[in-house]
Amino acid sequence: MEKSETRVRVDAVEQADVELLATLGYKQEFKRAFSALESFGLAFSVFGLVPSIATVMSYPIPNGGPVAMVWGWFVASLFILCIGMSMGELASSQPTSGGLYYWTHSLSSPKYRNVLAWFVGYANTIGSIASVASIVWGTAVQVMAAASIGSGGSFIPTNAQLFGVYCAVIITNGLLCSLGTRVLARLQTVYIVLNIALCLAIFIALPVLTPKEYRNSASFALGGFGNFSGWPDGFAFILSFLAPVWTIGSFDCVVHISEETANAATAVPWAVVNAIAISGVLGTALMITIAFCMGPDLQAILDSDIQQPMATARITRSILFNSIGPEGTLGIWSVIVIIQFMMGSSMLLASSRQVFAFSRDGALPLSKWLYRINSFTETPVNSVWFSVVVAILLGLLSFAGDAAIDAIFSISVFGTYIAFGIPISVRFIFSKTNNFKPGPFTLGRWGFPIALIAVVFMFVINIWQLFPLTRQTDAASMNYSNVVLGSCLIWFYLPKYGGAHWFTGPVPNVDIDEDRGMHAHGESPGDEKLANQ
Repeated sequence: MEKSETRVRVDAVEQADVELLATLGYKQEFKRAFSALESFGLAFSVFGLVPSIATVMSYPIPNGGPVAMVWGWFVASLFILCIGMSMGELASSQPTSGGLYYWTHSLSSPKYRNVLAWFVGYANTIGSIASVASIVWGTAVQVMAAASIGSGGSFIPTNAQLFGVYCAVIITNGLLCSLGTRVLARLQTVYIVLNIALCLAIFIALPVLTPKEYRNSASFALGGFGNFSGWPDGFAFILSFLAPVWTIGSFDCVVHISEETANAATAVPWAVVNAIAISGVLGTALMITIAFCMGPDLQAILDSDIQQPMATARITRSILFNSIGPEGTLGIWSVIVIIQFMMGSSMLLASSRQVFAFSRDGALPLSKWLYRINSFTETPVNSVWFSVVVAILLGLLSFAGDAAIDAIFSISVFGTYIAFGIPISVRFIFSKTNNFKPGPFTLGRWGFPIALIAVVFMFVINIWQLFPLTRQTDAASMNYSNVVLGSCLIWFYLPKYGGAHWFTGPVPNVDIDEDRGMHAHGESPGDEKLANQ
């Protein structure tokens, strides 16, 4: 009897999801195999706290030292939580895999909705694929760092070797993400366990095993400030925010699996908010632990070098190496590599769903090919491999030098923050015409002030993103994120072939008829009525 009642409740939830998606103009094409916990797991695994911190430590240490590491992370995570809550309201109201660009089109005025939806869609697509590339590049660097540690520092990888590992990792990610939705959903629970286990290992191992000479006082760990960037102190401190911003980023990944999540209007927003909140707390605790155990000589940490193109991996390697020696470092590092690999697969999953949704509305080249569900896996395999190929092309930038790789990291934040900020803004800017209807997750009267804080923070961060990491720069080391995304607008306004001449926003593929319910295009009773007339 209980099983029967449970089945009825599940069927009712599934039917409600299908009907809600139909009101947004789309038919159900995926299996809703992600539970609320697994949706949370997707965002939490994309964050991958310990591997991500290992990858981005070059931001806080030279831009404020322990103060930037601890307090920069804590302050930034509060602002990021505001972004997540504002996004959660939109995701609860309109849970579709198109997410950000769909909301933009739905909530903007008719005059601006097409160009804004186009820009947000491309910013989100480019930003998500750049996030895949940056995560996988971090994985390649971590693998080579392990080889260097194991060889006692004698092995120094070349760019070609790094690129080879990068390609191998991302192709493996592609094979994994080509599996069925149910398999991908179940993996998220494994990712949660491994991430938390690694955090606990760092919390326990570093304080217990760090030699006395590398243990710092509370005044240094919580109040020590060091600026090696060349920028003024306040400016440098805000630059350090890029560490938590990149780590606790791409949480729109949960939005892009809305059509694969049960009870999406509730599960998706809570997955976003809970993942950000827990990562903010755990990340702050990790930064405190590292600050107490990394030794007082910040310059020596920055100079600790195994000749990898990414200084970030070298920094954390040095801290672990000093604290627990080569064997312990390799043990923890192996888990870091595994989790970083999982981050890449989770981000690729989300990126492929964004590509699928944007192609469903005809906005990308090869849209007809990309908008296909594989009959065997029932997942958009073509979209997965499109993301893989574009990410591999981005990886070729490694041969142009460190600055080019840094640009991938920058684009992943710059693009996603533009994509986050516009729909949150237009909801209130055009509130008199957009008829926004809150879903089960709502902030009520706090919606506007929280959204304002979120948008101002994203604006400041993106302005900072336009600056190079050091004050002394040249053409090779400048930040070109704005150039890359600006080209999307140029394409929109191109004569004859530009999106302005044919892009009309989301294209419904299902109709609602009050008498006969919903039906896919091609079998419309309305069409039959017109024919009879």
